[in-house]
Formats: sequence, C-alpha cells, structure tokens
Amino acid sequence: MKSDEILSKGSRRTFLQLSAAATAAMAFRIATEASLAAEDRKVFHPGAVVIDANENPLGPCDAARKAIVDMAPQGGRYSYWLKEEFVKTFTEMEGLKPEYLHVFPGSSEPLHFSVLAFTSPSKSYVTADPGYEAGMRAAKISGARIVKTPLTKTYSHDIKAMLAAAPDAGLFYVCTPNNPTGTMTPHSAVEQLLAAKPKGSIVLVDEAYIHFSDGVSAIDLVKADQDVIVLRTFSKIYGMAGIRCGLAIARPDLLAKLENFGGWSAMPITAMAAATASLKHEHLVSERKQLNAAIRQKTFDWLSRQGYAYVPSESNCFMLDTKRPAKEVIDALAARNVYIGRPWPVWPTHVRITVGTQPEMEAFQSAFDAAMKNAKSVSLALPASPVRPRGNRIYADGQILPSA
Repeated sequence: MKSDEILSKGSRRTFLQLSAAATAAMAFRIATEASLAAEDRKVFHPGAVVIDANENPLGPCDAARKAIVDMAPQGGRYSYWLKEEFVKTFTEMEGLKPEYLHVFPGSSEPLHFSVLAFTSPSKSYVTADPGYEAGMRAAKISGARIVKTPLTKTYSHDIKAMLAAAPDAGLFYVCTPNNPTGTMTPHSAVEQLLAAKPKGSIVLVDEAYIHFSDGVSAIDLVKADQDVIVLRTFSKIYGMAGIRCGLAIARPDLLAKLENFGGWSAMPITAMAAATASLKHEHLVSERKQLNAAIRQKTFDWLSRQGYAYVPSESNCFMLDTKRPAKEVIDALAARNVYIGRPWPVWPTHVRITVGTQPEMEAFQSAFDAAMKNAKSVSLALPASPVRPRGNRIYADGQILPSA
C-alpha cells in the first residue's frame, strides 16, 4: 500500500495523536533560571558584564575542575557508581539515609516534577510574589490554580497569608533565600506551615541559595519524615550552573511520586566527579560565602551613598528600586554592555542584580549611575495606583523607613 493511501485510510488518527504528543512535549518544557533570564536576553558583546542570571562567575573550584579533566577520558561510559559515591558522600555529611536523596541534572527538574506530582485542577500551587517563576510555569501544565501572596514587611514568605489563600493547596513553594529578593524565611515559619497546612499537601523548600546565608536548612524536617521536599543545587555557590547537578531530599515515598515524570537516567559523569570533589573541599562554602558577602556589602554601601533604595539580601542577588519602569533601566544598562536581571510585574520599578566579581560590580555601578543621571525624567508614567513592595527600605543616610 502506498504511503498516501495509508494516510488516507486510517493513519489520520495516529497523525493527530502524534501531533498532540508533540504539543504536550513542548508544553512540558522545564523552566530554569537560564531560560527565564534568556527570554529577553540579547547577544552579549565582547567584554560584557553579565549579572542577570544569578550565576557564580568563579565557576567550579580547582578540585572540581581537576576532577572534570580526570574524568573526561571515561566519558564513553555511564558510570552509575559515580552517582552512588556522590550520594554516599552527601548523605554521610548530612546524616541522611541514601534512600532519602535523589540526584538530578540541576534542581529545575525536581522542582518541576514536584509541582506536577502534587498539584492539579483541584490542588492549588501557592508561592510568594515576587518569587521564582519556574513553579508557576509547571502549575500551568498541571492545570492548578496559582496563588501568589505578597512577602511580609521583612520580605519573608507570609505563611499565614499562604494558608488563608489556599485551603485547597497541593503544594506550597518556599524559596529561602528567596529569588529574586535574596531574603530569608525563618525555619520556624516553615515549621508553622507544615503544622497548619491542609492534609496531603506538600511543602517544597528551595534551598538553591542557602549557602550564601546564615539560614537554617529544612533538611532536619526531612529527617523527621514530614511532608517536605528540600531542593539543593550546585549551580550557585559551587559555580556549576553549566555543569548541572542538583538534589531532591525527601522521604522515599515522596521521591517516588517524582519518578512518573522522568529524570532517573544516568547523570553526566563530569558533574558527579565535580560535585563530589566540591563537597570534599573543606573550606569552599565558607570562603565563597564570605567573598560574596563582602562584594555585596560594598555594593550596598555604594548604593546607599548614592541615595538608591534596595532590599537587603543574604544571597548572591538583590532587588534595586530604580524609581522608573524597570525595562527602561535594563535596556539602558544593556546599551552600556551591562546585563542585569529581569523585572517582576508586582514590583514594576525594581530590577534584580546578581552579585558578580568586584570589577563587575564596579562596572555595574558606573553604568547604572550614568543611566540614571542621563534619563530624560526621574519619574515616568506608571499606573495610577502602582503596586509597591511591602516592608522597609534602606536609604542613603542609613535610616530604615517603612514603605509608603
């Protein structure tokens, strides 16, 4: 039978099924910090200062780089045992059982899979606003109602508001330190959420930026077998965003729920070698945390001296109030070969800045100051009742004043 006859005599249904499957596959794309940053990203020019995606400009530590080079000749094999070695190293450090940990190429996959596993048209997805958007993208695929609640006056997740807004919640997403504000939600607040949440719902605690802060991890709540999944990544303080290694930490029955959505194949062996070497570097986290904090504070000091308001952060990013539509400032800095983060609609005059190297932050300061001073006006048209962030602002003289 000819191919055109096959199509005309019965394969139309198959064709439509394949088309539907392709459409679903496209909708299933996993949002990552890289993809979200790149949506409006232009081509970088030579010498560009790129502080738009919360990347770590230091890259992997020397031990991790050596491990990658040494492992490269074995790249023709899957080498599953490297993942077993990594799991053993991490769980022994954290006092976990190996079955409470699963490894992924970054933390974006387990975030996405968790939302798909625990939300639905009858089980809402609850998050902070402003907050990391990837989970909301996944919730659209699951058909869940998306509930966004403002941050508190101290820029933490408002647990009471989250609970009140979604008695039908399937999953509560708590990113701490928060992306984009870099602010902490206390461990006690996560405990309160777990104690008061609807039966059967899950609390997803994203600790991608925890190492930059003095915050207390929620891993102890996993050890207590509570309804919580903790995410970790090697993309931030470990400088492995382009190498891809992340973790989901939870009870085995919760991890099993993610299995239906994939992500259980072999890991890149270079990622496993680099991540294991990074864990074994005794002073890596403390040294990089201290360096990030020093550069961040110098940047804050400069902003205060210049009279610019910002949200205090404990992470490698922070939100800066430009007092004008954020997109205009983003474009003005891009014209000066400095690329900063995307805007969040709920805070229309704020931009997110990633903490880079000291020279990068000095280049940012110069470009930002020039862009602000060269602007045609200091107050461009905004909606009649603009949405303003709740909480305190730090001003040039060091005073902390409540927001209007």
